[in-house]
Amino acid sequence: MQIVLATRNQHKKQELVALLQDVQVVIRTLDDFPEAPDVIEDGDTCEANAMKKAVEISRYTGLPAVADDTGLEVDALGGRPGAFAARFAGEHASYEDNCRKLLHELEGVPPAKRGARFVTVAAIAFPTGETASVRGVLEGSIAERPAGSHGFGYDPVFLVPEQHQTLAQLPPEIKNNISHRARALRQAKPLLLQMMAERSPVGA
Repeated sequence: MQIVLATRNQHKKQELVALLQDVQVVIRTLDDFPEAPDVIEDGDTCEANAMKKAVEISRYTGLPAVADDTGLEVDALGGRPGAFAARFAGEHASYEDNCRKLLHELEGVPPAKRGARFVTVAAIAFPTGETASVRGVLEGSIAERPAGSHGFGYDPVFLVPEQHQTLAQLPPEIKNNISHRARALRQAKPLLLQMMAERSPVGA
């Protein structure tokens, strides 16, 4: 069976492919469907955005689709930027713009009050209308300055307590074992396999 990853973000695509490589399916991406629509992420929650992407891309391609959406909840900012993390500094903000704005808003906040968490929602949608979603959470804090060259997004400013490093300082094999996205995909994989098995012809 084939599935499609509902993202055009190349960094996210690489992580999703790595996290799903042990699932015995052919993994396709939106690179294979250049005419696929750009799904507008206008939901107020990660759940809404992830599910919208999965449903629309599944409907367009005729394949089961896997999508994810990630938010960053910062305690000192009352949970902001949340589901709006990707456009925290503006509609077309770069990763650097978003990190810069976040650090600016946290100026003077002591380390003990810089708690934060990444929340990833992974959504699965089938062309027949069945859907499912799961959440993965990684607790941490916001560093006072960026560090590391791996990863993307807020990784350079997100400190992982157990590692005493930012996500961007961790090699991909470690990040892909502990990250919010990894935790969501670990839950999504058995769901995906179960949903596919339920749709396989008897004896196939």
